[in-house]
Amino acid sequence: LHMGKTMKEDLTIVVKYIKELYPPEFNVFSTYAEFYHNYFASQAKKNAESYLEDKDIYLLLSWVHNIYPKDMRKDRVLAEELEKVKLGSLLPSSLRKELENKYLDSEEATIKNVLSKCLDKEIQTWKEDEEPEKLNGHFQSLLAIFVIQSIHSGQMRAKDISVAVGEEMSCRLWRELPAFLRSYKDAFEDFKERSKKQRYYKPMLIASINNCWNFR
Repeated sequence: LHMGKTMKEDLTIVVKYIKELYPPEFNVFSTYAEFYHNYFASQAKKNAESYLEDKDIYLLLSWVHNIYPKDMRKDRVLAEELEKVKLGSLLPSSLRKELENKYLDSEEATIKNVLSKCLDKEIQTWKEDEEPEKLNGHFQSLLAIFVIQSIHSGQMRAKDISVAVGEEMSCRLWRELPAFLRSYKDAFEDFKERSKKQRYYKPMLIASINNCWNFR
């Protein structure tokens, strides 16, 4: 981020003060911009090819897709000059795609684990035999809220990288949801058969049935 700020400041100085000191055929701005870009690209490639934690992959992809190209163009004068140079992406498409897949695989696994824990917590709630919470006078479970929030958060994080990554994440998570709902259904059927003698059996049934409407 610091390097990007330095590049932006330096190129702004080139546009406003240095460019006019040279003949147009010297392509002063292009020379500076390409030098910076090539250096950034080499560093980005080096980082991408090394071992990266999940958070580092997210940051690098955000920088490549979003922060670097957009922040450079916030200044109108700078944006006009950059448009003439056509610097391209910081990473080769194959390496960028590899990083995107790593991010998507990791994020999908993380959210899948979160959903599994949500279901485990719901099952534990059934076993505790306590009166469910009420919302607007009706018994409710918080399971659907947690599940939907987890999926939505995953979609938004991916979309912050790029629209394409966000769309791929949405497809993956919506494919995951039916599997989760089948697990939920199986657990609920088991609860119905095994827990008929519990004190709050009927309120918990009602809460779970109301919960299903939130998944529709």
